[in-house]
Amino acid sequence: MTPVELSRTVLHAVRRAVDEGELAVAVLPERVVVAPPGPGGCGDYATNVALQLARPAGQPAPAVAELLRTRLLRTDGISDVVVTGPGFLNISLAGGADARLVRDILRAGPRYGHSDTLAGQTITLHAAPDVRALVLMDAVARVLRSQGAAPRLNSSRPPEDAWVRVLGVPEDIRVRPGTDPLRPVPAPADPTPLGRDAARWALLHPAPHDRPRIGDEHLVQRESNPLFRVRYAHARSRAVVGNAADLGFGSEPGPVDASALHQALADHPRVLAATAAHRAPDRLARHLVAVADALAPLLPSVLPLGDEKPSAAHRARLALAEAAGTVLAGGLTLLGIDAPEHL
Repeated sequence: MTPVELSRTVLHAVRRAVDEGELAVAVLPERVVVAPPGPGGCGDYATNVALQLARPAGQPAPAVAELLRTRLLRTDGISDVVVTGPGFLNISLAGGADARLVRDILRAGPRYGHSDTLAGQTITLHAAPDVRALVLMDAVARVLRSQGAAPRLNSSRPPEDAWVRVLGVPEDIRVRPGTDPLRPVPAPADPTPLGRDAARWALLHPAPHDRPRIGDEHLVQRESNPLFRVRYAHARSRAVVGNAADLGFGSEPGPVDASALHQALADHPRVLAATAAHRAPDRLARHLVAVADALAPLLPSVLPLGDEKPSAAHRARLALAEAAGTVLAGGLTLLGIDAPEHL
């Protein structure tokens, strides 16, 4: 149910209450404004229509709100209605939790899942002086910053120029003696010929205790390549948003039958926190693969087919696809990998 449809639903409830003698209002509002709830509110949308009607109806606003609440609860697509404050109606839609998740992601953008949990903490990282350890340390530092921490990066030797220039390893790593707690299994070959994105993925996707593979399999544009699946899913999510705009409609969070994707998106903040806590970027990389794989079945149904007109279902699927693309872009950025809009 879109805000426009919900507005009409609330207005219909008002008219029915007047027709059946429960409300005595000479002039009905032409439209009902619904909007995300403000401070102290709850649910998906809120409206002040009961406050508007209270004076002309000669009833207290909470009484008008309760009357309308009873009617709205009998409406398909509405799961709950709560009266708050002086008489605001707070409406939760069926599938509202999923819609709120999507709305939260779109509101936060690529920073969805970021937090201030580690704010004020300076965390010292010390990596072995090899390419995989330094790339891993850089990715861990990025995720730590997303949780509010201020990481300090140390190694016993400065990074090689190619690692800085090609792979994006920070050049300001402090040279300090240490015990090298970040010491993953080294790469079996020089990863720089793969280029920044494929090389970083090759080094970060396996768990630190697993031996990474350094080969052209990370460059192929096929489903067998997890990096390709992640970046392709992001590019397709951006494409459907653009195509929907060309068709004249936009996204609106709503109920969508895609539980695996909703669960993967809801898990994103937890995954970022675990990645920071365990110094394990492979957790984030595998999570992005899970999001991409859960998004793939949704994409063919996002846009209308043929002469089909855009519906609330299309807008809800579009919002979910946009949210998934947002999570993929944010996660790739934290790994130091580009999220292109076209592949």
